Amino acid sequence: MGLNNINTDAAEKFMEEAKNDPQIAKKSKRVEGEWVFEEGEPQFKATLTFKEGEQVVKSDFAPFMGGRGLAPDPIQYCLYGLAACYAGTIASLATMEGIPLRGLKIAVENKVDLTRTLGLSSNPIVEGVEVTITLASDAPRERLEEIEALARDRCPGVYCLTNPIQLTTRLVTGDV
Repeated sequence: MGLNNINTDAAEKFMEEAKNDPQIAKKSKRVEGEWVFEEGEPQFKATLTFKEGEQVVKSDFAPFMGGRGLAPDPIQYCLYGLAACYAGTIASLATMEGIPLRGLKIAVENKVDLTRTLGLSSNPIVEGVEVTITLASDAPRERLEEIEALARDRCPGVYCLTNPIQLTTRLVTGDV
């Protein structure tokens, strides 16, 4: 592994391949899950597959929304995804710039108004998201600010949050 726990050889190879053939940079991800009807279990589960294996993740609504709080709620996973993606983008960009990091922590917090979810209003559900990044490095603050600005521009998780993306839904009925 290279600087900042980034496989620089693999990252550089992929970047070079994408320069030569931009189609290589187009990827697709899929998560398929199911509602769990068994009492006493978290309400939703999905098996996530990745290069070295798979992992079952479970979620449960908070008790005030009809769950039991037996697992993280879906919004926590959403915030986790943003945090992990943003942190990974910062670490990758710092690595590409040869900047060693001693520490990188990220906190993501949202403010929600559930009155729309409950059918009581048409208010926006998410009122805002705040990201706090803590970096430890010997690099000058200005360089770290440049890296953070680049990460904000290039991070897929940030992009999903800040740009309208076409959503298509399809209902299939029948046996599951």
